[in-house]
Amino acid sequence: MTGVAAARRYALLNALLWLPAGLYLVPLVLLMLDRGLTVPVIAVVGVVYGLTIAVLELPTGGLADVLGRRPVLIASAVAGAAGLLLLGLAATVALFVASAVLRGAARALSTGPLEAWYVDTVHADQGRDTDLTAGLARGEVAASLSLGAGTLVGGLLPLVVGDVGPLPALAVPVLMAAAVEVLRAVLTAGLPEPPHPRPAIGAVLRGVPATVAAGLRVAGRDRALTRVMLAAGGAGVALGTIELLTPAWLAGLSTGPRAAATYAVVAAAGFGADAVGGMLAAWTVRRFASHARAATAGWTVSALALAGLAGCAMLSGTVAMVLAGIAYCLLFIGLGAAFPAQAHLLHERVEPGERATVLSVQSLLMQAVGAVVIPVIGWQATRNGIEAGYAVSAVVLLASAGLFLRLRSGTRPAVPEPVG
Repeated sequence: MTGVAAARRYALLNALLWLPAGLYLVPLVLLMLDRGLTVPVIAVVGVVYGLTIAVLELPTGGLADVLGRRPVLIASAVAGAAGLLLLGLAATVALFVASAVLRGAARALSTGPLEAWYVDTVHADQGRDTDLTAGLARGEVAASLSLGAGTLVGGLLPLVVGDVGPLPALAVPVLMAAAVEVLRAVLTAGLPEPPHPRPAIGAVLRGVPATVAAGLRVAGRDRALTRVMLAAGGAGVALGTIELLTPAWLAGLSTGPRAAATYAVVAAAGFGADAVGGMLAAWTVRRFASHARAATAGWTVSALALAGLAGCAMLSGTVAMVLAGIAYCLLFIGLGAAFPAQAHLLHERVEPGERATVLSVQSLLMQAVGAVVIPVIGWQATRNGIEAGYAVSAVVLLASAGLFLRLRSGTRPAVPEPVG
């Protein structure tokens, strides 16, 4: 497959990968409340989901490097479809927990293989020196638009269609998300992959730990790569802060189904802004003549936008809300423009046999940084107001922008792939 064709396929599959998440983002908690779960129990279900991802993140990344990208992506779609089907029909705590495990496994399986497939395909067609920014940005735009559209549909559809026979309104977008996962599995089955040996089960079991260990060594030994991934952790904190504090802020403005619809619109606006940022990614790299400087600029704009949100949270009235909307969109534009440049810096220092694993290490690192910092942000927001939480997140993101300073592009010496 040519690099151009790979970019189109990558964008399509990235859109289908994230559309289900948008569809069930708004109904998720409301559906569990409607089925009789209490807020503490829902929190436990969320913890199960997060722990499943954390436990499987590295092994599934190693599996994609050993077994191949396509089978792991198909497995993620199948697990996602099963988990969402269970979520839409579950009526007991045990079934909701089972759904969380399946959805967590699907998320872990999908972290890295698709992006790794795209980068490997482009490198095979155009060489290691090819600038990946445009293609990665295309995938970012597709994912953001898909998330935005899914969030709007998932938030507004229950208000429009109501119950469908015995199916409650809130379950409709969840089951739609399951259908999208089935479609993704079908389209992924035809994904062309560079020739890859088909190892025996024993070789796979031996190869995954070796590949995971190699990926961890690479991430720890290459200081430039470590800085790039730590910077991604700072961006993860910013996104986690938005997810934590924005609904609480909106809850003070409206309640009930209207609050859900309002959050859907706000979240969709953020995803749309992220898509705009992705469209600007290649221009940003050209403007600053460096992937590192482009990433620094995007992170800095987003940090200043978070600081602006902190200021808006201390104000009231229409002007404050308009300014907050501008800051909110600037936050996502900055990150959308910076993420492809940051990804290019990562991929140019990673070999094909460890690419999915290193992406899983980055994802796990983002979760770990968030697990440490976001509770502090939540505590600050509870004690000193939402503006304090936004301010702390702005400082963290600005500090992570500094990790790109004096970072030079370039490949590292190749690391031999582990023998499985």
